[in-house]
Amino acid sequence: MAGAYILTLFTMRYQERVLGLILVSPICKAPSWTEWFYNKVLMNLLYFYGMCGILKECLLQRYFSKEIRCSVQGAEADIIQACRRLLDERKSLNVMRFLQAINERYDLTEGLENLQCRTLIFVGESSQFRDESVYMSTKMGKKTCALVEVEACGSLVTEEHPYAMIIPIEFFLMGFGYHRQPYFASSSTIGSNPSSSTIGSNPTSPSSRCCIAPELLSPESLGIKLKPIKTRVDIDVKV
Repeated sequence: MAGAYILTLFTMRYQERVLGLILVSPICKAPSWTEWFYNKVLMNLLYFYGMCGILKECLLQRYFSKEIRCSVQGAEADIIQACRRLLDERKSLNVMRFLQAINERYDLTEGLENLQCRTLIFVGESSQFRDESVYMSTKMGKKTCALVEVEACGSLVTEEHPYAMIIPIEFFLMGFGYHRQPYFASSSTIGSNPSSSTIGSNPTSPSSRCCIAPELLSPESLGIKLKPIKTRVDIDVKV
């Protein structure tokens, strides 16, 4: 989706700052004429009627599977009700700008073959973006990209079936050496090799071969302006 598209575009421009990507229902191609026209219809609905009922249904259909939208018990799932409330709170102008930005995206296909970082893609079996996710995975190749399709799930895998993501993400991070040794390791082994209990200590892991300079991750280097955060704590002073 849009967030995955932005992350992919960022990685293409700043490959030295990215070790790996975890994408959910990504898009990488320019919109087809059917998608472009569909988004135009949604924008017109927003312009003339605001966040009306039919527009909510179109957006929910885009992101959620039929199984969760049409419950067997007849009652809507909590997440669907929460999304309806969130859509009511959104300004129509902001949603129109979002749809317009999606319609104006350009094709990233040529840059996919040059991506060297490992990528893990999640997509629902009934997602509207499934074909594009499969296409993206094929272009990147099996050496650097793994595709996980979740059954009976729409585009928002993180919301419908978050537990299906745990094991693939765990193995994905282990490939970078981000894991700990078993807790039952003997003290003698740990004493002879103290680094064995640290994260990412394997010298042959990708994390040791590909390091990112700390200065590249600073907010200033990334072009991010952060506001200072103030924490207030009430303290009772006894005299």
